[in-house]
Amino acid sequence: MSALSQTMKLARFANGPLARNMASLASTGFKQCLLNTPPTQVTVLDNGMRVASEDSASPTATVGLWIDTGSRYETAANNGVAHFLEHMAFKGTTKRTQTDLELEVENMGAHLNAYTSREQTVFYAKCLAGDLDGAVEILSDILTNSTFGQQEIERERGVILREMQEVEMNLQEVVFDHLHAVAYQGTPLGRTILGPAKNIKSISRDDLTHYIQTHYKGPRMVLAGAGGVDHSKLCELAEKNFGKIGINCPNEVPIDMNCRYTGSDVRVRDDTMPLAHVAIAVEGCGWTNPDNIPLMVANTLIGNWDRAMGGGANNSSPLAQYCAELGIAHSFQSFNTCYKDTGLWGIYFVTDAMHQDDMVFNIQNEWMRLATSVTDFEVNRAKNLLKTNMLLQLDGTTPVCEDIGRQMLCYGRRMPQHELEARIDAVDAALVKDTCYKYIYDRCPAVAAVGPIENLPDYNRLRAGMYWLRM
Repeated sequence: MSALSQTMKLARFANGPLARNMASLASTGFKQCLLNTPPTQVTVLDNGMRVASEDSASPTATVGLWIDTGSRYETAANNGVAHFLEHMAFKGTTKRTQTDLELEVENMGAHLNAYTSREQTVFYAKCLAGDLDGAVEILSDILTNSTFGQQEIERERGVILREMQEVEMNLQEVVFDHLHAVAYQGTPLGRTILGPAKNIKSISRDDLTHYIQTHYKGPRMVLAGAGGVDHSKLCELAEKNFGKIGINCPNEVPIDMNCRYTGSDVRVRDDTMPLAHVAIAVEGCGWTNPDNIPLMVANTLIGNWDRAMGGGANNSSPLAQYCAELGIAHSFQSFNTCYKDTGLWGIYFVTDAMHQDDMVFNIQNEWMRLATSVTDFEVNRAKNLLKTNMLLQLDGTTPVCEDIGRQMLCYGRRMPQHELEARIDAVDAALVKDTCYKYIYDRCPAVAAVGPIENLPDYNRLRAGMYWLRM
């Protein structure tokens, strides 16, 4: 069979009744999935603390505290204290020693964890639904009764310093820290989450307690639960364990949170390294900005690729096709990092010393195409992929709980899945082009690069590639 006849056959199938029936069934299945999603219930306690849960009648549950604070809420003098405080959370309280805490959690068959980001601090527990009372009480204990013993502080100081050394070995983390530092120069978002080593060596018990007293207030906290969680019971537990947390939270954060974006670059050349790690980004938008959804679709259009992936040149992403055919990169991933009032939209890639110029050319070519000539077919495919990824990310009680806590802090509510689907469906090629033209076309990029980067174009060339001049 000739290539022409194969193409005609595929075209007839794509437009035939079978293909239409399959698309209809897929759409029906997706909508049915959304209809079967339990509602998210929200209650506000007297102290301003919000309790949000989704009851899926699961035998397991995840419950956690999402606190509206992170490295963005620090100053240059105490940068790193939020992450240090997270490390100290499980080191003993007035009720339990560290050993007692670990034994109690282990006997429950539960799992305690915590993490810190630039705008959020999270403490959560995974347990059986029947152990929800104990999990909430433990979370309350470590939040309100931690002792911060001097021996424990000194021990964790060493742990964090070793963690910083490990992070320095993770070149992706290094590049993204550099990217934030150059994109938000002299502002809180430009600082690292772990903080500088000199701060880690000097943080004291007073710094930890002062940070808690300043930022850990009811209006800035969300108790989120997912799985086998009864909402009324969770509210009772929240009132019992967290009802005494203060409400007198400052109307404004007592530090300057204004973050200005600066298009610039930072390059750390090391010709001994085998590969170059590069991130290029433009200023995106915040969580609540309506432009976020079109930027998410555009981010999905660029996609991600690794040379170990199958498919080769048969990828849907044109950039992935170029990488597979021309061998100009080892991997790349597009990202859309959002904060309250700003964000970074760009791409991170790994390549050898000789193909950086080619990779940058193809990246900017794709960006300009998004801003000028993207098609409805591509956008529809990206929308379907985005909706699929949206549901796949909510597989389990822990990601659902994380989604609830994050959205409550970002939006002030849990956005229903069908609303998010409707917002994605409303995006078309014209909207993607307009949005990309607004945020990408003729904008100053922020660039961070580490490794053998002699072949990486200079900033003036990178800036000139952010627009097309065509006759």
